[in-house]
Amino acid sequence: MPQRLSLLLTTVSLGLLPTVTLAQQSQQTSTGLTLTTDSVTVDVQFYSPDIVRVFKQPKGHSKNKQSLVVVLAPAPGKLRYGKQGNLLTVSSATTQARLNPQTGQVSFFTSKGQPLVSELAAGLRFTPKTDLGEPTYQVRQTFRLTPGEAIYGLGQHQDGWLNYRGHKTRLRQQNLDIAVPVLHSSKGYGLFWDNYSSTQFTDDDKGTTFDSEVGDCADYYLLNGQGSADGVVARYRTLTGQAPLFPRWTLGFWQSKERYKSQQELLEVVEKYRSLGVPLDGIVQDWQYWGEDNDYWNSTEFGNPRFPDPKGMVDKVHALHAHQIISVWPSFGNKTKVFQELKQRNMLYDFITWPPTHHVQVYDAFNPAARDLYWSYLNKNIFALGMDGWWLDATEPDQIHPLSSDDENQTALGSFRRVRNAFPLLTTTGVYQHQRQTTTDKRVFILTRSAFAGQQRNATMTWSGDVQSSWDVLAKQLPAALNLSLAGVPYWNSDIGGFFPNGQYPKGVKDPAFQELFTRWQQFAAFTPMMRAHGEATPREIYQFGERGTWAFDSQEKYINLRYRLLPYLYSIMWGVTHAAGTLMRALPMDFPQDPKVADLGSEYLFGPAFLVRPVTESQYVTRADKNVLGTTDFTKTKTTDVYLPAGASWVDFWTGRRQTGGQTVSRETPIDVLPLYVRAGSVLPLAPRQQYTGEKDGAPLEIRVYPGANGEFTLYEDENDTYNYEKGAYATIRMRWDDKARQLTFDSRAGSFPGMQAARTFRVVLVDEQHGTGLGQDDAPAKEVKYAGQKTTIKL
Repeated sequence: MPQRLSLLLTTVSLGLLPTVTLAQQSQQTSTGLTLTTDSVTVDVQFYSPDIVRVFKQPKGHSKNKQSLVVVLAPAPGKLRYGKQGNLLTVSSATTQARLNPQTGQVSFFTSKGQPLVSELAAGLRFTPKTDLGEPTYQVRQTFRLTPGEAIYGLGQHQDGWLNYRGHKTRLRQQNLDIAVPVLHSSKGYGLFWDNYSSTQFTDDDKGTTFDSEVGDCADYYLLNGQGSADGVVARYRTLTGQAPLFPRWTLGFWQSKERYKSQQELLEVVEKYRSLGVPLDGIVQDWQYWGEDNDYWNSTEFGNPRFPDPKGMVDKVHALHAHQIISVWPSFGNKTKVFQELKQRNMLYDFITWPPTHHVQVYDAFNPAARDLYWSYLNKNIFALGMDGWWLDATEPDQIHPLSSDDENQTALGSFRRVRNAFPLLTTTGVYQHQRQTTTDKRVFILTRSAFAGQQRNATMTWSGDVQSSWDVLAKQLPAALNLSLAGVPYWNSDIGGFFPNGQYPKGVKDPAFQELFTRWQQFAAFTPMMRAHGEATPREIYQFGERGTWAFDSQEKYINLRYRLLPYLYSIMWGVTHAAGTLMRALPMDFPQDPKVADLGSEYLFGPAFLVRPVTESQYVTRADKNVLGTTDFTKTKTTDVYLPAGASWVDFWTGRRQTGGQTVSRETPIDVLPLYVRAGSVLPLAPRQQYTGEKDGAPLEIRVYPGANGEFTLYEDENDTYNYEKGAYATIRMRWDDKARQLTFDSRAGSFPGMQAARTFRVVLVDEQHGTGLGQDDAPAKEVKYAGQKTTIKL
């Protein structure tokens, strides 16, 4: 039985009876401590030694809450209880919570007594309100941060900030903005605010506040990363779910546009890439494959006569060694079969959505039966064709009218106002779980426009929405992506060139000014989790920009080829995301927390452990007098871009092999086909041969580049590339270790195996300097050939 403690606070005058009797109660529990003050009940629950939940309700209220996000059950390990002055304490091996028995204020410390974060003494506010006639509250909790502390995360926002100190942002799902209420501190802790309504986040001189529109409780989790940014992300994933592995082919190049209007057009694109010898792995079919009448919107059926043989189309794509995904929405036209069945079962909302007509309505993704029905149509009409993945569009969902009465809709979990931010989590949950139940032979891949905490467990790749085609927007994609990663959501991409070119580039692909923007955006995209060309109004296929030998074509082809050379590196890191809660797009504070110059540097980042990427985000070679006039190109003078090399490492220019020390800003020449790209000294980088699609040359030797200047290592991961057999242990790893002083590279014994694994293979090891192993590389670069049969092998370079 829990031990019950009663604290009786009295004021006593000498020789007189007590004049004040204010009773506060605390109770030790198996997972923490419960405290009742005169106004609030506070539960502190340890889910692990590093993860602590704080759950507060007004005194006398006892509503249970089932989190939509959290998948972890409390397992605190051994806890210690005590007092610190007049404060109650409960501690794990790594984390201590201190509670003020009079106010209910909670503060967190490390096991050594170092402060992490504290609530303000008067930082909690429950403001009574009604929601669909039911009593509830607007809930606000304010925290006190330390001076100089940087804060990141909160999802994806288009404001251009990396560090949110001194800023505010609204956490509400919409096209371009993704609400993930996870705050990530430079002190190595995180806070997850477990509320699903629109929330105002503010950091100012009054504190750091989450202010949510609806809530019966204040509910948040402290994530003690023990001083490490990776530790914060790992605790978040432990709490909310790990990210499953995508199929390897998704790392290749993707071609898309709004939209391919026929089966023939789509197939001709794939065939053209193959005939040109430009690599391609993914093709996307956008909307209206169902027809052009909005009453049949998103029927999930190929009702458009221009798609006469959808299964034949998918089969042909596969025969060309490519893959296809298709656009599906959470809304349905009133003449579709799925609409009629959902309406009959009262599973539709009535707010205005896109396209803006009352004949199109959104389904209730919070209803498990509605998710079942949704999948039944996707399965029989689309997945059964052999389709390889899903483009779940408008998963906010997209409300077209700001005064729409969407909040007043009833969902299976209460008002839409109460749960709106969790809509993308629930709709992707339905597709992910149902496909997993349908087959284990094809990994789930979901491209989606919105996300919420926990959504990484649904095999989702988020994109940044219908962004404008402009240099300013391109620059803002970097901090937007990095903050989503810092919030724990690992997979992100954007429409190469921006979705809407019309405002800036009405002549589209024919305008050299748009070509320059597209070229630089594509260079950036080569170093994001998904490299995907997409947009409206103008075609985006590489051959639309000119022929081979023209600058726009050649630069694009160069970076597509580079992407395919990086496949072993990328797939191994993707395994690290799944296996070790890793992060692919890494804001520089993650790896260089002691360098104050990177705390708010959102213009560059690490891509995995090896690459420092500094995209060019301004026009350098094309000028225009007017947006309606084609730009003028001038390559006579090579321009430059400033790059900060973080302190604490040496950096090797990927293109030249030149090594430079960290802690300085360098001016890097940036001809139109050069992205400033540096490799951390000590990196071991596996590269594949050039190929037209993933898997084309799996038996060929891998090039292993070693960048001297520090010790380093890399673990090469391999499996069947699709299926979920890796979850049963069907995979293999080879750890490669570089000893810089001894000039030795060691291939450790292979760990694990899988069906079809190459028992023996060849590695071509290149020691990088200014003459060897630079840029895309040459197959005839001086190399030491290693025949590897799975046993430990060491070579000297």
